[in-house]
Amino acid sequence: MLEDRDYMRQPAYDDGPSFQRLFRWHNWSWTMVVLAINIAVFLVKCALPPESVAARYYWDMALSLDGIKHGYLWQLLTYQFMHGSFWHIFFNCWAIFVFGRILEPLVGARNFLIIFLCSGVLGGVCQVLTSYLLPDFFPDSSVVGASAGAFGLVAAFAALFPERELTMLLFFVIPITMRAKTLLIISAALALGGMVFPSVFDHILGGNIANAAHLGGMLFGLVYVRKIVLGHWFSGGFRPPGVRNPIPPSYPDAPVEKSPTFWRAKPAKFEAELSPDELLKTQVDPILDKISAHGLHSLTAREREILEKASGKIAKR
Repeated sequence: MLEDRDYMRQPAYDDGPSFQRLFRWHNWSWTMVVLAINIAVFLVKCALPPESVAARYYWDMALSLDGIKHGYLWQLLTYQFMHGSFWHIFFNCWAIFVFGRILEPLVGARNFLIIFLCSGVLGGVCQVLTSYLLPDFFPDSSVVGASAGAFGLVAAFAALFPERELTMLLFFVIPITMRAKTLLIISAALALGGMVFPSVFDHILGGNIANAAHLGGMLFGLVYVRKIVLGHWFSGGFRPPGVRNPIPPSYPDAPVEKSPTFWRAKPAKFEAELSPDELLKTQVDPILDKISAHGLHSLTAREREILEKASGKIAKR
């Protein structure tokens, strides 16, 4: 049914012709590029003699309040690709891989990079401001790591799929299953707890955790997806530069979902009583027209459910 439509053979997300020509080649994945850069920078760090001039220049790229005061604003970007230890880079890269490979095809390469990099930038700003405003509790020290960007991806995933169940291995042994929104709430609570009770959480989780950066990253990822990728702020026609196709409202005949809250409501139940012809006319065709006009990324959770169930129902007629 869907495969017969010409536009179903096109990429799901429109990043714009110029952006595609420059940065999207075949199965090019910016998730893997980000991982490769992180690994390459870490290998360079491991190869540098600790007391060498090159090592000193290397650590000048780490984020610090003193550096920002001297105008080294580029540290807000470079610190995201630096890591202090193997386990530090391992966990960050694992989070980027798990959530990035799902998000990038859905929101597009441009939005993926914006979420990852700007989450890191906002996280860095929050960390520096914390050190500036509360120097007694959070003394200035160099900050490195992609964790703010990784938490931005986690928040973006939770904003898109709040009810999606995720299974993780605690200590690589104990399986724990929770919803995406629960994971985000726990992560935010741990980061906030680490800021309010730093001595207690440092003793439990280990020291040198940039909790303010984690919170800033989660905040950006959540707000960006909810308010820009999903188009809640720009439904009236205005959109900022670089936001080409925010997800438009549902098709006119769709029932209004109760979604004033920050988490999306669950998809409405599928109307099984419709005949196949009525289903095509009233439900499926408007969705396919919407895909033609705005891309597959524009569908709501309800519309994706309708297409999935309609495909099975029409195949049986």
